[in-house]
Amino acid sequence: MNIIEIENLTFSYPAAGKPILNNISLQVERGDFLAIVGNNGCGKSTFCKVLNGLIPHFISGDFEGKVLVDGLNTLESDVGTLACKAGYVYQDFENQIVRPTVLDDASFACLNYAMPDYRERGKEALTLCGLYGREDDYICQLSGGQTHLLALAGAVSLRPDILILDEPIAQLDPGHADRIYGVLRTLNEKHGKTIIVIEHHTEYIADYCKHVMLMREGGVAWKLPVREALRRVEELRECNIFPPQVTLAAHQMQREKRIPAQRPLPTTVQEGKEAFCHLSYHAAARRDKVRQTAGKAVVSFEHVSVSYRSVKGTDRVVFDGLDLEICRGDRLALIGSNGAGKSTMMKLMVGLLRPETGTVMLDGEDVRKQKPEELSQKISLVYQNPEEMFIKDTVAADIAYAMQARNIKDYTKRTERLLDRFHLTDFKDRDGRLLSGGQMRRASLAIGVALHPGILLLDEPTANLDIATRKEIMRTLSEMEEITETVVIATHDMQLVCEWANRIVVLCGGKVIADGTRDEIFKDRTVAKTAGIRPPEIFSMGQVLDNRALCYTVDEFLQGFREV
Repeated sequence: MNIIEIENLTFSYPAAGKPILNNISLQVERGDFLAIVGNNGCGKSTFCKVLNGLIPHFISGDFEGKVLVDGLNTLESDVGTLACKAGYVYQDFENQIVRPTVLDDASFACLNYAMPDYRERGKEALTLCGLYGREDDYICQLSGGQTHLLALAGAVSLRPDILILDEPIAQLDPGHADRIYGVLRTLNEKHGKTIIVIEHHTEYIADYCKHVMLMREGGVAWKLPVREALRRVEELRECNIFPPQVTLAAHQMQREKRIPAQRPLPTTVQEGKEAFCHLSYHAAARRDKVRQTAGKAVVSFEHVSVSYRSVKGTDRVVFDGLDLEICRGDRLALIGSNGAGKSTMMKLMVGLLRPETGTVMLDGEDVRKQKPEELSQKISLVYQNPEEMFIKDTVAADIAYAMQARNIKDYTKRTERLLDRFHLTDFKDRDGRLLSGGQMRRASLAIGVALHPGILLLDEPTANLDIATRKEIMRTLSEMEEITETVVIATHDMQLVCEWANRIVVLCGGKVIADGTRDEIFKDRTVAKTAGIRPPEIFSMGQVLDNRALCYTVDEFLQGFREV
């Protein structure tokens, strides 16, 4: 039985040159776990906002066609009614948290509907979402993953049969990501909820979803069972979607006639174990990335302690006596679970936070003694949410702003060069907040390097991006050596870490628990377990086959594993 039925749906935003959704007809069965994939800008989020009535009741535009959600016509039903049919957790889920404590927030929607049992519904939702026992906690006491689960609980409390999540794990560490998907699986399999996720991480799609829907240029190319969908390697690649690394490796081996062409491509590590069982690992000629001779220390943390005040209970300690040096020329990745202190460390370096004890030194001088205008010439922070970097009406004006404010004479020419370098010339007159995810990232990077700082800090530079756009950002980072000497990224994107960084620092419990190359970090299983980090899937595939194998990319796996 279908819970969603769509006929000839077309939608255009005001003044848009062409429809963002173009003649979509689709059915979704009750109880499905559907992943929606497609490159940035193909209409995934717009499509989902049709399902809960935000389009066209709240977001205006030209709407054609018919959309039925659990029997209700979305054009004839208001947003409040549809919210009880299709719950939505947005990509920026923090904006859905509106109350100070956990139970207050989980039951708030039900209170708005004047439901007499609103508190009981909130408690039920918290239990379903794995937050039982946290009812009286303040929101600030939750981790990022727990906050995401709370946003989900707020939607679940209305007891909708459909739950829609836009990029549910984009900014989460692997442990929290597993927990989110574990809750979704329980809601789907034990409670009959129809789950729809917009997702770029195909390894999670392979492990949890039942069907995949590919969107291309505003339309639905196909909706298929998950295994069949992920095996369409060439078609997915054409749409800038990368199947699981295990699938990509097997696909290339079939082309090279190293595994039988008739064998179905594996989509999980467990399936890969059988597909690759006849191969053996050859470590000859493999070399790990090495860190070049460390340059002069440009940032030093000396016995730094920081804690955040809590409105309830004891203060949350982030760092307790932290010691660390960042050297000129480092391409350093800060990794660790949500709440490990990665963003806090960056804020300390640019003077947005001050340590309670200890000292943060920048170029040999205490950060606290340097004026903001001095710091901005030396170090720049690009925020996790790129839209926070935009304060003007156009991309060109945002890039020029800092240079213009400091009376840099040739700021116009420098702005043009940055627009060209970051492939933004065609968008220079657009509002940065209205760009696609990848375009916003590139624009925020251009703003960050406008003053040619010697140190660039990037907080989650590849979050919420499709794989192709992530690779584009990685190429941009590699090219930036000409602009800035030292780059530090805080990220959960282990593929970025393994392909880009020459030094990895692992944070856990307010301390640096590991500092080294990718081999030194990822072959130490104790570090990975303690910090809640996980190497790329292809690394795990290699380890299952041979614990000597240290393969971080598909190419390294293909080179390392040969027939016996």
